[in-house]
Amino acid sequence: MPFVELCITSNFTFLTGGSHPQEFTRRASDLGMEALAISDLNSVAGIVRAHTEAREIGREVEEAKRREAGEITGPSTFAHELTSDTIVPRLIPASRIVTPEMEVTLIPRNRKGWGNLSRLLTLGRRRAVKGSCELTSEDVMEWCGDCEVLFHPFDPLKSQTDGAGRTMPHLERMTRRASGRCYLVMAPRYDGQDQKRFNALTSLAKSLKIPTVASAEPLMHHGSRRRLTDVLACIREGRVIEDLGYIAQPNAERRLRSETEIRSIFKHHPEAVDRTQKIAGACQFSLDELRYEYPSEVSDGEIPQDRLKRLTQEGLRWRYPDGIPEKSQKMANHELQLIDKMGYAPYFLTVRDVVAFARSKGILCQGRGSAANSITCFALGVTSIGPEIASMVFERFVSEARDEPPDIDVDFEHERREEVIQHIYGKYGRARAGLCATVIHYRGKRAIREVGRAMGLSNDIISSMSSQIWGWGTGKDATTESRLREIGLDPRDKRLLLTLELVSQIQGFPRHLSQHVGGFIMTEGRLDELVPIENATMEDRTVICWDKDDIDSLGILKVDVLALGMLTCIRKAFDLIKENMGTQYTLNTLPSEDPVVYDMLCKADSVGVFQVESRAQMNFLPRMRPRTFYDLVIEVAIIRPGPIQGDMVHPFIKRRSGEETISFPSDELGKVLGKTLGVPLFQEQAMQIAIIGAGFDPSEADRLRRALATFKKQGSVDVFRERFMDGMAKNGYDTAFSERCFSQIEGFGSYGFPESHAASFALLVYASAWIKCHHPTIFACALLNSQPMGFYAPSQIVRDAREHDVEIRPVSVNESFWNNTVEPDGRGGLALRLGFRQIKSMKEEEALWIASARGNGYQSPEDLWRRAGCSPRILNTLAEADGFAGLGLSRREALWHVKAIKGAEPLPLFYNDLDGEGLFEPKVSLPKMSVGQEVIEDYAAMRLTLRAHPLALLRPLLTPQDTQNS
Repeated sequence: MPFVELCITSNFTFLTGGSHPQEFTRRASDLGMEALAISDLNSVAGIVRAHTEAREIGREVEEAKRREAGEITGPSTFAHELTSDTIVPRLIPASRIVTPEMEVTLIPRNRKGWGNLSRLLTLGRRRAVKGSCELTSEDVMEWCGDCEVLFHPFDPLKSQTDGAGRTMPHLERMTRRASGRCYLVMAPRYDGQDQKRFNALTSLAKSLKIPTVASAEPLMHHGSRRRLTDVLACIREGRVIEDLGYIAQPNAERRLRSETEIRSIFKHHPEAVDRTQKIAGACQFSLDELRYEYPSEVSDGEIPQDRLKRLTQEGLRWRYPDGIPEKSQKMANHELQLIDKMGYAPYFLTVRDVVAFARSKGILCQGRGSAANSITCFALGVTSIGPEIASMVFERFVSEARDEPPDIDVDFEHERREEVIQHIYGKYGRARAGLCATVIHYRGKRAIREVGRAMGLSNDIISSMSSQIWGWGTGKDATTESRLREIGLDPRDKRLLLTLELVSQIQGFPRHLSQHVGGFIMTEGRLDELVPIENATMEDRTVICWDKDDIDSLGILKVDVLALGMLTCIRKAFDLIKENMGTQYTLNTLPSEDPVVYDMLCKADSVGVFQVESRAQMNFLPRMRPRTFYDLVIEVAIIRPGPIQGDMVHPFIKRRSGEETISFPSDELGKVLGKTLGVPLFQEQAMQIAIIGAGFDPSEADRLRRALATFKKQGSVDVFRERFMDGMAKNGYDTAFSERCFSQIEGFGSYGFPESHAASFALLVYASAWIKCHHPTIFACALLNSQPMGFYAPSQIVRDAREHDVEIRPVSVNESFWNNTVEPDGRGGLALRLGFRQIKSMKEEEALWIASARGNGYQSPEDLWRRAGCSPRILNTLAEADGFAGLGLSRREALWHVKAIKGAEPLPLFYNDLDGEGLFEPKVSLPKMSVGQEVIEDYAAMRLTLRAHPLALLRPLLTPQDTQNS
């Protein structure tokens, strides 16, 4: 019977396994292995990648069959050239469970067995800190139902216990609990005693009345990874390679082996090899069975689709109080019909309920990405982008042809997103909701630092390499040599070259799991029966072990609950406008297409304005000269690596200004590129060019889209180049145009903007620009109260506000609160009063106490100390920030008063004397501080000043003498 490897350790057993799960799957196919089990240590984090690779091999084999049948010609879009008889291996999910008493590999037989394994891993990881797992043999016995159990015994040639307490009684109890499902693993050690060891293990299995099973227990897909595996061990143990000792791999034998090799190793125990196929046949569970377990969202007996229809209709009436346009109603009906057919109504309801909670708490939110292509999302309040703004094509969001789950991103105020997260946990419970993981991979500097340290390089060499070398290849190429010489290193040094080779190999290796920024998974049943849940580093957070790409691959729905600082700023600005002007605004009720706002943007007056505040955007705004909302959509998308790398920016500007004739490569592409003057700027357009121009079929286009999403991690976009260029040439398109288009596609792989995403962001551009234009004082106040965010420090925000004739008033113990505030300026306008939050060493609770105890105002530092109970440290901080200037005290005078206060509590003995101010002290005449000294102290205390600009004080010294004399 064919051999199946059941005990593979991938690099998702972090800093141990020497190969990716995908590499094991691809190697298993090359070896003709029909199935394989990835069984990482107390984890199933890497198995989705192996499963996905197996599906990819299946697609490649299918294409090979079609090519052999003559159905397909031309270049392939796959990186590998396979034949129709290539074996497509099946992934068998598994995990190697380690407890103080035993070590076993559990392989689920069915969906119930997977649920048990997932619950077991959740139990162990919720007990422990992030990254650890604490399980006992009792836990394993309780949750091993519907799983095959493979024991990894102690070495019978060394001792009856391996020092970890794995003794016979535990094994005997386990064999009784899982009768008929237990096996004893026999694995070679390659020390010349393997046959003797196998005989001893066979005797042990007979005493336990269980069969044996063969395994190579591979750590590597190929023996060439031995050195990298040793380096990973060095990193794990904190050693250099010379001191690794017995932990190092004695040879390169722990690799994935073919059936021929395994049968040679186990030539006296062929039954152990045959049993691997038996176990694989009994374990038919597939990760594809985990799909469509989303919460049903039934409410008061109303089925999800009916509830969604009702809420959508109510939302349309809310959005269109004067009557629903016929076009909008038709669009909604079409979307609801498709949503019903695909079974996605519960997903839309979940997102709607999360958004409704946020709105009920006054938390500003805005859906972005593909959600902007849906009038259903517009009606439900998920996005404020309606059909009047965006060119909605729902099939870009939910497509029956692609059969993929929708993905909605919702941004919330960054200061209040945690309220939304805890609401989700509260509604669904920890067993039904969890955040996705993010796999932290080895990249650039980290790879150089950790590999260099393991290889024994000195800190100064590691520092030089990490700061000066980027993007080298393996081996001794000319670029690497020149860069090494530039930083004073010898490119002929063998250790250095080996280090660079290992750094190249480790690129993309998983280092550890972190928490995704906001991708939430919610389930109808228990989430911990779908995927293991573990504690996050952050308090009150739990995460699953799969990242967003894994979730997408399995078709599991998620909601991205993201944080956006500009939403915090806009909401605070809306509150201030309502408080001071009595007008209530929302994102979709702001006056639209205000020419004054566009005039401001055309002058690049955009400090603090969302997305267009960078220097690159400021340089582009006067050239773009936006006059409509769609101009802002283009503005957001065009200053990105994709269009810039594809040389799309200058042609667009020339066509817009009339310097170049607007033309289209063909009538078909004219329909795609019409709105952008024949120049592709959006991700959707790049995809349409691939389909219409290069003749990509839906399967190829879908794989191109996926490659774009993973380009930074896998670099798989380039495999489509030959197919793309060949297809464009066959359809008569110019080579230069084709090259620019593909270059843009590559750029999208790192930073690409779909049109719908750009439209969502453009709405925030307009909103923030409108507030800045018409209410500069309020905008500056809200921006300061939302820090940290954006490109600019508070000092630059204050400077820009003053240039817009905003009166800025200093921090005052009698006028300021924690937040910056607006107050009447005495001329019918508003002034901005700086708050205590601008003082570096001030805490919010201290500022709140000062404000609450203030009453009619403080008369002196001593009065503040006595009434508010402030410590001398707080008084000193306020004095250094010139917070007592409103009391008529200069900074030095205030500090003089404060230094006389020593105790933490007021001493009342002498406060009844005289004027209640204590005993008289002789008056001291303190020298007045210069403007320069005041500016320095302002920056030291608050990082900003309302006095002179620092350079203004130096300008006389920077002016040439002859200019001064003239």
